[in-house]
Amino acid sequence: MMNDYLTIVNEEVTKCDPNVTNVVIPDGVTVIRKYAFRYCESLKSITIPNGVTSIGVSAFEGCYNLKTVTIPDGVTSIGVRAFAYCKSLKNITIPNSIKFIGDDTFNHCESLESIIIPNSVTFIGNYAFAYCKSLKSIIIPNGVTFIGDRAFEGCFDIETVTIPNSVTSINIEAFYGCANVVIHCYKNSYAEEYAKEHYIPYKIID
Repeated sequence: MMNDYLTIVNEEVTKCDPNVTNVVIPDGVTVIRKYAFRYCESLKSITIPNGVTSIGVSAFEGCYNLKTVTIPDGVTSIGVRAFAYCKSLKNITIPNSIKFIGDDTFNHCESLESIIIPNSVTFIGNYAFAYCKSLKSIIIPNGVTFIGDRAFEGCFDIETVTIPNSVTSINIEAFYGCANVVIHCYKNSYAEEYAKEHYIPYKIID
């Protein structure tokens, strides 16, 4: 099936007209396939219906002008590099249905100012938020156990990262290049020991 700008096969969006600026995915779609909107450089906004459960690998990679997107609560899977190089994306809310933020998911989202990570997330992959240059602070929710290799590399403006007791593994270069970062953590936590070991300033949460 095709509408004016989308190719839909078996309730899955497979392709988009690269010149479209605003997209409303119709009800009935359940999957956004890998590469579906990749390098749709004119795309500025997209509305994803509640029935969508999966966003594929690199689905929106390189949508340089995409400014707004809301991920509905029914989405349970977001593929690696799904929003990589969405350089105009300013904020995003990840729904409570997501457990893993995979490798490079938001890599080079250079305008991203805020992101809300829900308590359902347990894993933050390699380079997940690398080069999110406008991000100033982030709260890692209680439930996350792992922060991957260079997950926040190149987040040059980031000043505070709040890390809960649930985190038991942080890659050695997770905050590579984050010269101004201060880790907010709990006394005797893994995060405190990590900060001490890697000479990162830290502040104990009362």
